[in-house]
Amino acid sequence: MKKVLVAEDNDSNYMLMTFILKHHYEICRARNGQEAVDIVKTDKPDIVMMDLKMPVMDGLEATRAIKNILPDLPVVVLTANAFDTDRDAAEEAGCDDFLSKPISSQKCLDVIAHFVGE
Repeated sequence: MKKVLVAEDNDSNYMLMTFILKHHYEICRARNGQEAVDIVKTDKPDIVMMDLKMPVMDGLEATRAIKNILPDLPVVVLTANAFDTDRDAAEEAGCDDFLSKPISSQKCLDVIAHFVGE
């Protein structure tokens, strides 16, 4: 089963992602950007769903660090910040796709499947 790392500090948002993904993927969680980087180093997930606004290290900085470790690992931004400037910043940081909250379950599954092949 493919592994999805959900980098999300908000418990209710993480619970929603778990509800969407639990029947399709193995899920692991990072509560901040630094945890996401550390988990990528040790657990080698198949894709990262990255919130932008997190404590310790934000999602953009974490994405840059992850792309330095594993350049081909897909990182998909999942954020309430849906402005063009946020999208541009995410793209510049190396994110592979951008999803706005609130997220559609089917859209989320489709995007993940696009990158991990399931």
